[in-house]
Amino acid sequence: MMTVQEEYIKKGKAYKIMLLFAMGSMVMIFAGLTSAYVVSKSRPDWLTDFQLPIAFLLSTIVIVLSSGTFYMAKKSVKEGANKAAMTYLCLTTLMGLAFVVLQFIGFGQVVDNGYFFTGSESTVTTSFLYVIVIVHVIHLIGGMISLLYVIYNHSKQRYNSAQYIGIELSEWFWHFLGILWIYLFLFFTFYK
Repeated sequence: MMTVQEEYIKKGKAYKIMLLFAMGSMVMIFAGLTSAYVVSKSRPDWLTDFQLPIAFLLSTIVIVLSSGTFYMAKKSVKEGANKAAMTYLCLTTLMGLAFVVLQFIGFGQVVDNGYFFTGSESTVTTSFLYVIVIVHVIHLIGGMISLLYVIYNHSKQRYNSAQYIGIELSEWFWHFLGILWIYLFLFFTFYK
């Protein structure tokens, strides 16, 4: 018969494998979208002078910082510093919201520069940008829901130095989203 801790560890391993499969699926989605972007580059109506707005750079900085605060939240839980963990979780949430806001500001800057995402004035280049960033934002909303769930569980004192799988899984997903955004940002910045 398994102890409670052994059962917890076994369930944690199963959850980690499921999360890795989900993240692998998401990698495939973005690999397909960016591959289609590469193939479409040979079109005669492709924009070669398109520049990403500064809001996308700022959102990249924010998402990197938020990974740091999420890491600190998990570290604080493992050390039993629950108040510090809650502070870091709230900071991560605020930065996640700032990331989403900056994404939409970036879309506004693209439109202000005369590039439209849909309609007769749109281009294939900007439509790809729109689709890829919106798909990422949808995944980020999933990350935000996960983060809010972690905050709720933490407020109910469900995490401690021996049981923190929920916060760890959410942190893994958050870091994954950050890495994915950095890839997309670098892809759109340097692949023209």
